[in-house]
Amino acid sequence: MSNFCVYLGSRDGRDPAFLEATRALGRELAARGHGLVYGGARIGLMGALANAVLEGGGNVVGVMPDHLVEREQAHTGLPTLIRVNNMHERKASMAAHADAFIALPGGIGTLEELFEAWTWQYLGLHDKPIGVLDTAGFYAPLLGFLDRTVEHGFLNARTRACLVDAEEPAALLDALEARLAATVT
Repeated sequence: MSNFCVYLGSRDGRDPAFLEATRALGRELAARGHGLVYGGARIGLMGALANAVLEGGGNVVGVMPDHLVEREQAHTGLPTLIRVNNMHERKASMAAHADAFIALPGGIGTLEELFEAWTWQYLGLHDKPIGVLDTAGFYAPLLGFLDRTVEHGFLNARTRACLVDAEEPAALLDALEARLAATVT
């Protein structure tokens, strides 16, 4: 099937719904036969997602810069952990191994990765679908802001529509799988 690159927090967050939705996404990816590509950490939502995919019998590829591996943040139970020199190589490697992108709740690193992947799509560097899992309304303010950038003429409505969002993991995967199928035909 497809490999989904997931950007998400190295912390759990304060709302238990974040951890619950992360695990649900991992189970859903594995059940549908999809692989996970992610940042390779054993901590926070990142570790929970990888563990859920592994527990479901799915394949997981982690990509982590050496400086983070040396800080003992790497998930040592992964089938594949790709070590790279820096964060730029990490993002490029993750994108190269992915067929689609998903952002879950996270901090500035998650947002930066999401916007870079979306910008690469806008520039025609890839045509891979991109989505956000809006758990407990986490991304609602951002999605509203993006809608306002369209209203104010700073973002094309077609570009905005390229960013899929859903509140539940299954619904998000359904939408991204439909976009993947459309790119194949």
